[in-house]
Amino acid sequence: MTSFTLADVRERTYKSRDAWWTVFLVDPLAARLVVWTANRTSITPNQITFGAGVLGAGSAVCFALGSWPWLVAGALLFHLSFVLDCMDGKIARLKGTGSVFGAWVDFVFDRIRFFGCMLALLIGQWAATGEVVYLVLAPVVTFLDLLRYLNGAQVAKTRQTMRQQLRAAAEGGAPAPAAADPESTETEPGAAGEPEAGGEGGGVVFVEEVLRENPELDAEQVHARSAETGARVIDVHQGFTRRFGWYSGLRAALLRSRVRPHLFSGIEFEMFVCVVAPLTALLSPAVPGATLIVPVAVLSCAALAAFEVLIVYKLWLATRDFAVELRRLQQADGAGWGAPPAPPRCLPWWPSP
Repeated sequence: MTSFTLADVRERTYKSRDAWWTVFLVDPLAARLVVWTANRTSITPNQITFGAGVLGAGSAVCFALGSWPWLVAGALLFHLSFVLDCMDGKIARLKGTGSVFGAWVDFVFDRIRFFGCMLALLIGQWAATGEVVYLVLAPVVTFLDLLRYLNGAQVAKTRQTMRQQLRAAAEGGAPAPAAADPESTETEPGAAGEPEAGGEGGGVVFVEEVLRENPELDAEQVHARSAETGARVIDVHQGFTRRFGWYSGLRAALLRSRVRPHLFSGIEFEMFVCVVAPLTALLSPAVPGATLIVPVAVLSCAALAAFEVLIVYKLWLATRDFAVELRRLQQADGAGWGAPPAPPRCLPWWPSP
């Protein structure tokens, strides 16, 4: 029987980049629970997902009761449910038991848990205090949470389209057509198999892809090492880098700790609303309604909105660099500059996907 170690869990299940809340407050506990669960039980990822849903339901009930002990209990249960939610994916990757349907179940349960707990918290506080501000906050939090998912899907699709067109132009072929329906979030046929940098893409290197997997490098090193292999280097974030020169250093420092630069993402948003906000009831337990739920929720909404605006701004700058890069590649191809010979399937200086 296979005996998994903590090192196995870290190597085979940890994401190369993750939210700082997960890296520092969830993974240390979840990884150890995964070792015990994988070695001593036959629990499946879907069963763990169901357990996370049960804890989430318990959290919602606690929030609905409204008083400070229940708020604290609800916050702890919500955090534990998120720990289980992280465990199911780790178990699946560790044992190779994941499934497409399991991924769907995990996603749907996540959304139901957050919306159920968030509504129970805000409506419960409205019932306990009579403050209408809690009812006003509910649709605002819901809107921002939905917006981040819609925006994330569209940003990813736009970036993928830019890479496809730039890769085609660099290889001397016709640029890939843009998506016919700009509101669609479905990928085009074959898009899921888009070659990674250094793979079968004909020697095209995207700086953003290399830096994502190799945070110890910088853009200049990527250009220098790619020149040794004859690969073409494409960087659509030059405009952003010129405006925010300090960002590269910060990004590299964060990625070395597996922390993604998107410091207030959906995970932090959920945790601040459903964990940090209700825990503020500990500040003044003797006074009903004396919590910082409203200020914490408002600040969370503002932080999430600010990071979404930053993502859109960075994407806008990337589209401008994309247009410049595309013209450069098309002009070079028209002048008779063909694509250089394709390098080996995996360039020797970064890991194989």
